[in-house]
Order: sequence, then structure tokens, then C-alpha cells
Amino acid sequence: MRRSAWLMVACLAGAGPGCADGGSGRDGASSGSADDGETNGDSSDDGDGPGMEAFEPASAVLPRLTRTQYRNAVTDLLGDALPLVQLEADTNPYLFYSIGASINSLSELGTQQYEEAADTLTQAVFADPERREALLGCAPHAAGDGCVEDFLVDFGRRAYRRPLTPAELSRWLEVATQLTPDDPWEGVRLAVAGMLQSPFFLYRVELGEPDPSDPTRLRYSSYEMASRLAFLLLDSIPDDALLDAAEAGELLTEAGLRAQAERLLDEPRTRVAVQAFFSQYFDLGRLGGVSRDPARHPSYTASLPSSMRTEIKLLVDDFVYRKDVDIRGIYNARRTFVNDDLANLYGVAAEGATPITFVPVELPEQGPRAGLLTLGAFLTMNAHETETSPTLRGKYLRERVLCQSVAAPPDDIDLNLEPEQGEARTLRERLEQHRDNPACAGCHAFIDPPGYLFEHFDSIGAYRTQDAGYPVDSSGNLDGVTLADARQLSDLLADDPRVGRCMVTQLFRHANGRLDSLREQPALDDLDRRFAEAEYRFRQLLVELVAHESFRVVGKEEV
Repeated sequence: MRRSAWLMVACLAGAGPGCADGGSGRDGASSGSADDGETNGDSSDDGDGPGMEAFEPASAVLPRLTRTQYRNAVTDLLGDALPLVQLEADTNPYLFYSIGASINSLSELGTQQYEEAADTLTQAVFADPERREALLGCAPHAAGDGCVEDFLVDFGRRAYRRPLTPAELSRWLEVATQLTPDDPWEGVRLAVAGMLQSPFFLYRVELGEPDPSDPTRLRYSSYEMASRLAFLLLDSIPDDALLDAAEAGELLTEAGLRAQAERLLDEPRTRVAVQAFFSQYFDLGRLGGVSRDPARHPSYTASLPSSMRTEIKLLVDDFVYRKDVDIRGIYNARRTFVNDDLANLYGVAAEGATPITFVPVELPEQGPRAGLLTLGAFLTMNAHETETSPTLRGKYLRERVLCQSVAAPPDDIDLNLEPEQGEARTLRERLEQHRDNPACAGCHAFIDPPGYLFEHFDSIGAYRTQDAGYPVDSSGNLDGVTLADARQLSDLLADDPRVGRCMVTQLFRHANGRLDSLREQPALDDLDRRFAEAEYRFRQLLVELVAHESFRVVGKEEV
């Protein structure tokens, strides 16, 4: 949502108690010490690499919290063991839920669900005398007394990710005092429920402030940077240490941002957020819709797709945290993690593996598998129920691994590849006939040749030597490089600079909730250079991103 849309949201915010702060505009979005720019640090103190071409930052977006972020945020604010609430479903255009949160409008039903969720959550907390007193840290004796005011100051700072303005505090005190003057607990509950419906809680209000080093653009305020770090690394609101750093103006300097990023990277919750990024990047959610006929695939079990997803999560954790090494190695690693179902699928010994216990194994040195694209998750997601799909597998490689664009097929093209009597026998032969159609040839010549490299793996990733009774031909090529099979491709990808650049691009999009613009390519070039200098360690890429100028500044609204 662009800033003009935000102004409409802010104006409408006065329609009910959940939006009683609608008239405050942007005042609360500035940093705690915005008037003394010299003290807080200057955007020119960025340490960005010498020779980085000037880039033009895009204008701000206004993402709504995703369902995961909402759930994490209310847990951080109200505590654990909260009732489940219904919210509007997230969408993931361009791979990531953060982008969907930036471009999708909230429906009337979604607005109602936020109201019902706020009521349900606060009723559950305030109905318990011990829990509500633990939340406030005191017991109010009268509506709007010092206990209530102190709580609203603290709760508002955490919920809005910056201090309440005097006008906002006055409005919430009025809610807590006047709606139920004889019941101070109910007054506080209504104020909390109202804050949980406020645009300043439900949306990430990160619009920037004047940049003292460059009048043509804005910089994110110190509190806005706290929010950006928290939602990227924790998938939730900032913790107290991050808010304190924002209040001190430390998040306007590269050194301050690096220090906080390093601290947060040691938080267990950051592992969850990192896994969420890779789950969306690799499209692992599609495994939830996989089904296969066990009669056709004896190795298939109902739990196999879930096992495949766990394998990838353990592999990511191994590269990012346990070893902290070149993440591109995930594409040719022989070490993976299997339970007994996956061990059976891959034909490997896995001592100690059970249906729920995963153990590390080394794939055979001369075997057909090495790396993510030879494992069950990728191979199963990108196949049909009864046969493989070189087209889907090649498309995934082009789009997800190399960040290349693949055009959609024309509307009037017959996608049926069922063989007719006397026609081609293997799927590869049928696809090659399909390419005789000039309307299909361009795209299929781009995605099928690398897709053929996976033909030794059937539609659940089991190794095979025949297709429809005929020998499998797994030869293919990637951009003119002739390859015999997926194993050769894996070694190529692990050293391909495009793989690292693609990961930089996807992380940049995920972190900013939007696609990158052409004017931002110099910044991506610089981040790619830093990633390479860090030997492609993903943890270090996260630090470089949050400290980078491109993550700290924003363009003025385009008129």
C-alpha cells in the first residue's frame, strides 16, 4: 500500500475505538531524537563499499502484518496460550507473503475478523485475574489511574513499535476511563483491544523522515529501523532491547544496526524466521497438496511429503547455523537428513532413523543424488501425479534458483501431452514433439533442456532407469553447457555466481515487501559483492542487508 492509501486509512481510523488515533498522522513515526540528527548519526555514516554506483530507492510500501507476524506480535504483547483466531488468508505473489501483505487490500470481512480477534484475545487474558495483573504489572484502583497510564505508555510503545504521542495517550486513557468508569480492568481491556485494531499495530508504518545527507530522499527513522529489523529477523515486533536502541538513535548508524543484527541472529526465533524465508523461497508449501497412488509408487506414504519438507529445513539449518558455510553448497551437498521413509526412498542406510527421527547421512559418492534438486521435495513438487515434468522442473530451476523470467504459455495452446497411437513413447519424446509448435518452442527450448536432467527421478523422486518401458535419457544442458544428468548440474550450480545473486535478490524482495526496481540494481550489485566476499554465508548476508544503505533509506512518494 502506497502512502496516499495510508493517509486514507489514517483518516478512516477515527471510526471506532480501534482507530481512535486516526488524527495523529505521521508524528509518532519519527525517531525519539529526530531533531538532533548529529547526535543520532547521519546516513552518510554508512560504510557502504567504495565504488558503489548511486542508486535510487523506491518509495515506501505499507505492508499489513502477515498472519504469522500477527500471531507472534500478540503473543509477545499478551503472553502465551492465547486462543486461536481467524484472520484473512495471506497470499504470496512473487514468492513471498510479505509482498502479498504490501499489495492486497483488506476486505470488509478481514476488518471484522480483526475486531473479533482483538475482543477474543483480550477477553481471554483479562478474564484471568493473575494473568491480567501480570500483564499490567500492577492493579488499578480507579479508571485511568497511574497504574493504567504507565501500562498504556509501555504497551503502546511495544504495539506501535514507537512511543505514543501525547494525543494518542490521551485518547487511549479516555477509552480506558470513560467507557467503563466503574470497572478499571474492563476499561484497560477495551483500550488494549482498540490498540490491536489500530492501523499503527496492524500495518507496518515505515514511511521515513528527512535524510540530512540527501534532501532528495528519506531515511527510515530509528524506530522504523527497529521495526524493519524485528519483522525480518524475528517475524514479530521489536523486543525491548531493540526499542531502547531505537530511542538512543543507535539504529541510524551502520555500527548500531550490525550490533543489533548480530544479537538477534543468536535468538532462537531468528532460526524460525530464516526457515520461513527459505520455505517460501523454495516453495515448500506446495508439498501440502501432494498425493500419489501407493500402488504406482510403493515407496510413497501419506507422511512422505511432510518428511521431505523436514529434510529441507534440516539441510537449511545445517548450512546457515550448524556450519555457517557457503549456502550455494546446498545445491550439491551429499550430506542430508533422513527418516526411515526417506532412507527407503533414497536407498541409503540410516542407523537410528524412525518415522519421526531424522539422522544425518552421506549420499553415495558415485550415486545419482547430490544437493537440493535431487531430493524428494523438489522432485515431487515439480511433477504430476502419474509422471514427471521436465517443464516444471526446468521452470523451477530458471525462476527460483537463477531468478530468470519464464513467460506464461499462450491461452490458446493445447497443453495435453497424452500420447496417441503410434506417437512418441517417453515423456521426453512427447515434449520434443510439443516443441514443434512455434508458439511453444521458445519457452520450452529455455526450460526443458535443464528439466531433462532430472528424468532419472520419478514423480516422488525415486530413482528409475526406464520410462514407459524405455531407457531414460537424462542428458540436457544449461545455457549451452552440455550435462549428462542432475548430478553434473548440482556441481555447476554450487559454483554459479547467479545462484548467489538470485538469493540476494529474493532476500531483498522478502525484506522490503516488494519487487526491486531497475534503479535499485546498483545496490543489489553491491550486496552481491559483499555476499561473495563473505564466502556466501547466509547469516552474514542478513547482517550486510540490514546495515546496507538500501535497507535504511526510502524514496519520496512518486506523484
